[in-house]
Amino acid sequence: MIMARRNAPEINAGSMADIAFLLLIFFLVTTTMDVDTGLTRKLPPIPEDIENPPEVKMRNVFQVLVNANDDLLVEGEPMLVSELRKKAKEFIIGDANNPNMPEFKLTQVPVLGNIPVSKQIISLQNDRGTSYEMYIKVQNELVGAYNEVRNEFAMQKFGKSYVDLEKLAETSETAAAQADAVKDVYPQRISEAEPKNIGDQ
Repeated sequence: MIMARRNAPEINAGSMADIAFLLLIFFLVTTTMDVDTGLTRKLPPIPEDIENPPEVKMRNVFQVLVNANDDLLVEGEPMLVSELRKKAKEFIIGDANNPNMPEFKLTQVPVLGNIPVSKQIISLQNDRGTSYEMYIKVQNELVGAYNEVRNEFAMQKFGKSYVDLEKLAETSETAAAQADAVKDVYPQRISEAEPKNIGDQ
């Protein structure tokens, strides 16, 4: 008696490509990508009169210089990065009675009324050889100084920190107006000049 030989069943590979494609789509959709990298900077508006820019007095400018060796020079004096925030805060808050501090201009600020606002500007200049790590550290300290000044002012005037007002601004018009008022009183003015070859001076 001769037995008929059975052929082994074949695996249907036609749907394998579909499964692989679906897996690829699944991983692409469910994978999160970190997009919060780099520095958040809003460029200033283009001045209307470029040919005749307004004159800026040196007392209104806080000069920060970083050389190729990552040495920090603030207002002509060597300084550690850890001391920069405190010094920047003193300048941002200012003192109307001190001739070495920034001038104040009486300004109409919504919610707060007519109050003096400092003309302060922080000028940051770094060398082309400055390390990225040092650049970020200096930026963090300067932005941190503005944030702390704003938080302290908001707590004093509105009983909430500036950070909390910003969070509440999405759902509360009052909080949004208060946050805008704090920004008007202490605008973040960090002027970054084009890097130069300062060297190790």
